[in-house]
Order: sequence, then structure tokens, then C-alpha cells
Amino acid sequence: MRFANSAGRAFVLRDEISGWDLAAASEGRFSADPMQMWSRHEEIRAWARDADAEAAVPVRPEDLDAPVPTPGAIVAIGLNYAEHAAETGFEPPTELPPVFAKFPSAITGAHGTVTLPEGGSTDWEVEVVAVVGAEMHQVPEERVFAHLAGLTIGQDLSERTRQFSGPAPQFGLAKSYPGFAPIGPWVVSMDELADPNDLELGCSVDGTVVQSGTTARLLFSIPRSLSELSKVLTLRPGDLVFTGTPDGVGMGMNPPTYLQPGQTLETWVGGIGRMTHVMA
Repeated sequence: MRFANSAGRAFVLRDEISGWDLAAASEGRFSADPMQMWSRHEEIRAWARDADAEAAVPVRPEDLDAPVPTPGAIVAIGLNYAEHAAETGFEPPTELPPVFAKFPSAITGAHGTVTLPEGGSTDWEVEVVAVVGAEMHQVPEERVFAHLAGLTIGQDLSERTRQFSGPAPQFGLAKSYPGFAPIGPWVVSMDELADPNDLELGCSVDGTVVQSGTTARLLFSIPRSLSELSKVLTLRPGDLVFTGTPDGVGMGMNPPTYLQPGQTLETWVGGIGRMTHVMA
């Protein structure tokens, strides 16, 4: 099942082109607020199995908003692929990789325009993003997927000059400009993913593929990463976890190459979908 946000209203999709306005089709049983879907995702999936197909309406993926528009927290994991660690000059982590926060004001949808900040060093980072569906604290690895509402696509856009300037790195600020956390176009429930531990992901700039990988190569798998996070954090429904990016980022190129106004960034994850953004 796919959970989506159309014009600020919760939607459940039958497929990629049609679905139900959740509040209207359920006659008020469920809220129209997209953020209310995550804690009730299992109830919603059960309801949708018997929902009236004639009540479904057409949906255009490019018109959807961010499926999780106002997460309480966005946690991101760095250096979670050995090849990406190497290209950025770091040793692959043997304990939990570095963890940082992106700020919710950076959230945007899967299609649209991203305005680049001054500096000319905005980089791409395709990631699989986990959407929390039940409170997580001290959750063992084998129970993590049962605590997720689903997975979506994300870009951890990063302004490298700010990220590495100053007496200490500024990961959070450099990765939180408006539009620097595109997600979507929907959240796919865990039961629809054949193998969440082996999802192909990648992105291209103006049609040239720059990143291509699979979550099977994560140093810390999605369940292991979230289990480790939950040893410290309490993750709540609607929180997001960016799980890491494979190699192929611009800062790892020779010379370093960054996004420019007018370029088109396409991002995909197998079994989930695609995002398209034009730089301005």
C-alpha cells in the first residue's frame, strides 16, 4: 500500500494513478491530516482492503506533496556505505556510523524546484528513508520492520562549503536549506516490498547516472541502524530516518562537481518510485 499527501490531505493509493481521500472515503473514521496516518497505518491498511473502488479518484504523482510533511524528527546516518566513506576520505565505520539531524523545514515533495543557496557547492545524496509507525526505544533488530509504517525515497542535499567550514563541521545547517530534504512521492508499506534489505537506488543529473547502489551493501542495515538509534533515541510515529547514501556524490569526483541552476536531478528506489527536481 502507498500512503500519500495530496494538497495537504491524507491519501491511500490503490496504485500509482488512483486512490482514496482517506477522511472522505472512510466517512471520517480517519483524519485528513497526513501526519495522523503513521500511528494508524495498520488500521488504514486493513480498511483499504475492503474500500469502495468506485470512491477512488485519479492521482498524478507529480502533483503530490511530501507524504510526511512535518516530521517531529529527521535523523540521518552518514558513511553507511564503505565506497562512499572511501570517496569522501574517511575510514568505513566499524561501530554505528555518524548520526546527524536534518531540520523539518527542509522537507519538500518528490517533484518541483529546489533553489540552490549561494556558494555553488550543493551536492546530491540519494537515500532510502524509513518512516516510523510505532514508538521505538530499545527495539531489537528483528523487530524494527514491524515498527515502520514504510519506506520512501529521499535526497540528503548538502551544501558542502558550509558543511565543512568553521572550527567544527556544520552538518545539520548545511543539509537543511529549504528543499534540501525531498521525500516521496509516497510511502510504501513494508508488506509491499519484496526485500527491504536489497533495494536498488540511484540518481542522475541531466540524464547522466551519478549514483547507483543497493541497500544490500549498507554497512549497517536498515533494521540494525534503527535498532542502534533506538538504544539512545525514542523515535515516534512520523519521524524519518535517512539511512545512508552510496558512492558517486559530487564531492568525491575529480574535480568536485556540484548541482547548477537549470539542471534536473532524478532520484529512484526500486519498488518505491522516482523523484524529479529542477535546480534554480
